[in-house]
Amino acid sequence: MHKPLIAIIGRPNVGKSTFFNKISGQRIAIVEDIPGVTRDRIYADVDWRGKVFTFVDTGGIDPFSKDVFFSQMRYQAEIAIRDADIICFFTDARQGVAADDYEVANMLRKSKKPVLLVVNKVDHQGVEENLSDFYALGIGVPIPISSTNMLGLGDLLDTIVSALPIYDGIPDESDRTHIKLAVVGRPNVGKSTLVNRLLGEERALVSDIPGTTRDAIDTQYIDHDGIAFTIIDTAGIRRKKSIPEQSLERYSVLRSIAAIRRCDIAVMLVDAIDGVTEQDTKIAGLIHDENRAVIIAVNKWDVPEKQTGSYETYQRKTLESLKFLSYAPVLLLSAKTGQRINKILPTTLEVYTEYTKRVKTGTLNDIIADALASQQPPSSNGKRLKIYYALQDSTMPPTFVLFINDEALLHFSYIRYLENNIRKSFGFKGCPIRFVIREKKQEA
Repeated sequence: MHKPLIAIIGRPNVGKSTFFNKISGQRIAIVEDIPGVTRDRIYADVDWRGKVFTFVDTGGIDPFSKDVFFSQMRYQAEIAIRDADIICFFTDARQGVAADDYEVANMLRKSKKPVLLVVNKVDHQGVEENLSDFYALGIGVPIPISSTNMLGLGDLLDTIVSALPIYDGIPDESDRTHIKLAVVGRPNVGKSTLVNRLLGEERALVSDIPGTTRDAIDTQYIDHDGIAFTIIDTAGIRRKKSIPEQSLERYSVLRSIAAIRRCDIAVMLVDAIDGVTEQDTKIAGLIHDENRAVIIAVNKWDVPEKQTGSYETYQRKTLESLKFLSYAPVLLLSAKTGQRINKILPTTLEVYTEYTKRVKTGTLNDIIADALASQQPPSSNGKRLKIYYALQDSTMPPTFVLFINDEALLHFSYIRYLENNIRKSFGFKGCPIRFVIREKKQEA
């Protein structure tokens, strides 16, 4: 079923992100009393009176600013307006009607989209008297709210629901495969450029300044095979000690980590010029610790000089530097030129198939039995490890339960040996494998 898109539009610092956070029930958008804090589009689904729709938060529109970021924010807002079914035009009751409000109103009229005029910050006596001034914008009847105090939000949502378009004959996408793909990495390795290449539009801000992407941004994307993707572009993750405790960037890094936790597959971007750095290793560790499937994408492959065997050599060196991700596929590409970008989604589908794969219990136990016969289990004080049987408990990640006689006898090295045997038989390319150990004292 098509989820209508509601764009939150307005000049800077009128409380758009505060509203977005209150309505979504979580602190998704960065909020700070600095104009221009929200720079990219951010999405969240809302269910109100049985209707599900998607809010998109946008950066403030400053019609006259020559600043590069405000120009790009304006462009991002224009894309949101283009995609929206309904536009919520936010204004500020305390400041009254500003000159920029008229410019934004003119932009919205040209869009030919339904527009709801929202007057925010109506939270103390005297402010409501100014509501009549907003009729001058020619957008419609002002809807008074206070995002901070959560006043009037229900009335606004009721108005949105009544204005929602009716969609008929559009197939339900709930039975489609839906893959959440997070693009993560250090600052300035080309994450946003890669996302833009994948989507075919300038979906995220791109510049040569580290830290351009402040928010983790979700974009719905359907490929030609009918597979649904949510592609998550994230802020670059720097070393924690490099980030001031109270800075905006600290919120961005936390959100990037949260993006890893909520994705299915992480595309970890590495810079071909720098190679795998210490910080890359830490990011890889986050992905591994969260048991997420992973693809290692080495970007800027157009820059280094090549010779015969360069591709395979660099792949091998990358995995040698990230030994605990030895199961990950490595793609060498260039987001700038588009080289091998077409490999990412097919590789994602391949890894997702492995991530959701189940193996039969009988076949699994045959592989375990062969492994036990090839390399005797460890022992201690005359007592040897016994593995009675195994089963796959779940997927995403593939999780195997081993029923054994004594957990103290099961060394890490032997678990790794069993994992290697399972991978040799079943693959699980790009996927971590998780083991759950259960003691069974009485031998059957």
